[in-house]
Formats: sequence, C-alpha cells, structure tokens
Amino acid sequence: MSLLPDEFRNRVLRGDCVQVMRGMPSTSVDFILTDPPYLVRYRSRSGQTIANDDRDDWLEPAFAEMYRLLKSGSFCVSFYGWNAADKFISAWRKAGFRIVGHIVFRKKYASSKRFLEHRHEQAYLLAKGKPLLPSAPLPDIIEWDYTGNRLHPTQKPVKSLLPIIENFTRRGDFVLDPFCGSGSTLVAAGESARDYIGIELDAQHHRTAVRRLEPRSWYPPRCTGSR
Repeated sequence: MSLLPDEFRNRVLRGDCVQVMRGMPSTSVDFILTDPPYLVRYRSRSGQTIANDDRDDWLEPAFAEMYRLLKSGSFCVSFYGWNAADKFISAWRKAGFRIVGHIVFRKKYASSKRFLEHRHEQAYLLAKGKPLLPSAPLPDIIEWDYTGNRLHPTQKPVKSLLPIIENFTRRGDFVLDPFCGSGSTLVAAGESARDYIGIELDAQHHRTAVRRLEPRSWYPPRCTGSR
C-alpha cells in the first residue's frame, strides 16, 4: 500500500522537484523513471533550451531525495548525458544507489553528428537495497520510437518506456518522475495501470503534461500549481 496521500496521487505538480519531494513521505514510491537535464547546455535547432541544463548543483540533492522516497528492494531508471556520466554516477552512488544495469535505446537515425553519429539514448538501472531478480529479464537494448519532439525538445517515446515500467513494477504500483517534461513517463504509467506523480519546473512543459493526461480514461489526473 502506498504511503502517499491523495494530494500526490496521479498528479502533475509544478515546482522545484527537490522542494516538492521533500514534502513527500519516505519509502512511499515503488519505482522511479526519469529524464533529468543532461548537463550539456542543450539547445535545439530551433533554439529551445532545457532548464538547469547549464548547472549541476541540483543533481546530488535530487537523487538523494529520490533515494529517500523509493522503497527498499526497488529500482530507479535514469537517463543521463554520456559526457557528464562521471557526475551522474557520483551523485547516484552518494545517494546510496547501486548500479545494476545499463539500457541503450537504439535509434534508426542520427540525432546529431560530431566525431560520431549519435544514434542512441542511454539510461542506468539503479537499485535501492537488494531487489529480487526477475524471471524474464528485460533486454538491455530497446528500440527508440521517434516522436518528432513535438511536445518537448528532448521528448521520450511512451512506446519505449512502457516495457521498462511493465518489467519493474506491478499493477497499482506508484511511479515517480521528478523531471517529467511533457509527461511521457506518466502516460506510460497510466497505460500500464500504475499510479503516478510527475513534477516539472518549466511552466510550459507542465501545461503540456497536464493537457496530455487530461483526456485519458485511466486514473483521471489532478493537477496543481506551484508548491
């Protein structure tokens, strides 16, 4: 049974995720799937940027709170920027997470070209405590379903997130995304009959996530303003 009160259940909250998470009870979340800023000063072809992608002072506090909220024996899957991998790994380990796997999302196209063509996204599988081994492990290579980034400059595809949620959670579990962007994790959680909570700092992306979830017939979302 979740320890989270109804004010957090199936909601999209707007605010600083560290501050919001500090108001949530410990060991109240069954799974975390999140896509934080990559610390690469991202700028899209159209000039869009990602909030806090130019600084890393939020990194350790955010993952410390995620670790506190996660139940023992559970997982966090976090995307990360490969050229800032040392900072992410340090923050994860300092929080208490164990690195137990790595997932590659294979693209059919190059998202950018420098010394190499960039044809994948990546995420680490992090554990709190000692989760049981699954009877049918998920492959560590997942196909990327291109979204066109119509809702967010680094939008993640629901189709590619679904097998992760379905593999590491059960129906009725509580899924947290503290950097929810346009809400892809939340949509995937709802389609899998999981409860969810999303947190987003950017006002425009928060509105996008709320609009994206409102028409859904599962677990009708409730949204709130800044905290």
